[in-house]
Amino acid sequence: MLNYKNILAVGALLCVATPSFAATIVKVMEEGEGGGTMSLTVDQPTVKAGDVIFQVHNDAMTEEHEMVLVKLKSADQKVAVLQSKHRVDEHQLKSLGEVSELKPGSDGSLKTKLTPGSYLLLCNIKGHYEAGMHALLTAVK
Repeated sequence: MLNYKNILAVGALLCVATPSFAATIVKVMEEGEGGGTMSLTVDQPTVKAGDVIFQVHNDAMTEEHEMVLVKLKSADQKVAVLQSKHRVDEHQLKSLGEVSELKPGSDGSLKTKLTPGSYLLLCNIKGHYEAGMHALLTAVK
């Protein structure tokens, strides 16, 4: 016969025995103002392949930023910059999405599924990639 204590015990056991399918969270910090050094950093350079949520914060005081996520063919793949536009040629890359038009001090997020391999996170606002706003991320099995 099930009583209140047995129901609680079964419920607790199910909570422990049920596998967790929570996504990995990667915190991305974007910093820098026009005319100066800029950066895009991740709190972990390597993550487990699968569902990943990128939580992006623009820590700039006056500068708008974005975060574009692209899959690279290899960790040392060269990324073409269109010199006349001072932007990365996104048409040559496999984009997995972006967090665009992040106003100063604001936050955004991107949820995606990563397969094992190398990824590049970048800000592709004019001149920002060249000023240092990019980071590599590796997804492993």
